[in-house]
Amino acid sequence: MLGATHLASVRSEMYERKWERFYVRRPARIMAVSPGLSGITMRSCEVVDISQGGAAMEITTTIGLSAHYYLQILGLADRIGCAEVYRNGNRVGVKFISIIPEALLHTIVRADFMMGEKIEKPKRR
Repeated sequence: MLGATHLASVRSEMYERKWERFYVRRPARIMAVSPGLSGITMRSCEVVDISQGGAAMEITTTIGLSAHYYLQILGLADRIGCAEVYRNGNRVGVKFISIIPEALLHTIVRADFMMGEKIEKPKRR
């Protein structure tokens, strides 16, 4: 590892642990803050799949997109801090700055999230 720092050998659960990914296809927005806090850039995207530790998204263009931004899934108030891992054409993979709670992941994955359908509770016998 020529040119690597002492941090290159540091192990972190955040980057080693694998989470179960869920295919969701949810509309979202990416919010990036410009250097020097001079402005905010918003872009529409679609979350293809998501886990507690990261997500894959499709964006119309990645030109001028920074490597760190916030992800806001439409319909939710939460903003998720992201660090970009890869870019491949219009597809972007990110790791979340901190692991998202299971409850939030469940809300994103639920089938009735965008449909507005009510889930029936099982009837007791």
